[in-house]
Amino acid sequence: MIERPEILAWLRETDPGHLSRLYRRADAVRRATVGEAVHLRGLVELSNHCVRRCAYCGISVENASIARYRMTADEVLECARTAVGLGYGTLVLQAGEDYGLTRDWVAELVRQIKATTPLAVTLSLGERPDGDLAAWREAGADRYLLRFETSDPALFAAIHPPLPGRPSDRLAILRRLRELGYEVGSGVLVGIPGQTWESLADDLLRFRELDLDMIGVGPFIPHPETPLGRGLFPRAPEGEQVPADEETTTKAVALTRLVRPDANIPSTTALATIGPSFGRERGLMRGANVVMPNLTPPAYRKLYEIYPGKAIVSETAEECRSCLSGRIAIIGRVPGKGPGGRARGARTEPPARPSPATG
Repeated sequence: MIERPEILAWLRETDPGHLSRLYRRADAVRRATVGEAVHLRGLVELSNHCVRRCAYCGISVENASIARYRMTADEVLECARTAVGLGYGTLVLQAGEDYGLTRDWVAELVRQIKATTPLAVTLSLGERPDGDLAAWREAGADRYLLRFETSDPALFAAIHPPLPGRPSDRLAILRRLRELGYEVGSGVLVGIPGQTWESLADDLLRFRELDLDMIGVGPFIPHPETPLGRGLFPRAPEGEQVPADEETTTKAVALTRLVRPDANIPSTTALATIGPSFGRERGLMRGANVVMPNLTPPAYRKLYEIYPGKAIVSETAEECRSCLSGRIAIIGRVPGKGPGGRARGARTEPPARPSPATG
């Protein structure tokens, strides 16, 4: 089992030859625990309304420069039918923390999707009240995604101001989601200004502590209409600031696979954005086993700008599926079938190889 000193050593490692050992190790664990399938989760971005003032996000309530939208239930159900037609096993419904998406509206939407399709339903709707989360689980939602972004309390408080009278405790919400019977997903940003190697190592170990079913690790991409994008936050001391680059992100993906061998780990759109030629494929070759093709109608998709320059904004759902199928085939993998839940009970990591610190 990989522990903190080895995680830190790998995070700081820069030698390509040494890092190739890490990537081979993560890929072997991925193969042994979750197999060769790459699960396709159809993403629908329901709404870009949000009540939060997160310092890194382009759909923050403080960004007055974007047009806001909410999809109708009929539009979402059409996306669900498209997902079935394209062979996807899961529909991911994502939005800002938008209370215009009411408890009853979301519950009824989930019920309709479950009644008319074979899809698993994953929700990613922010820090909603316990009653909302319970109602959506009762309606049939299978999974919930809520990134804790960073395990450093001071850094989290700086980039994620709480709502008045509502302190933010995402770790408590994640534990409550488990109690409600959801498969639970979370994740972090790599390279947030102020994030240190020590902090990122703690993030990765938090994945194990929470026993997460799904884990997203993506690079921080600055949005110009946010405080972080305007350079208003200090960076960590020289040599300690985690860079928001492709290599560091895929190191974190590989280490996530070693920390949580049987979890579902996406190669994120953000990784494809900073590495447009082969970034998504590198993520899959270094431990990931999920991709999330976008089903959001293009007219809305361009408005869901959590960061600028997002990959695959203009493609249709069918074009996106065709492109991803080709990319998956190039690296010798196959598209997954069915909902692709966590492979609990799968074999864990083979015996450890030497860390970079010990040769």
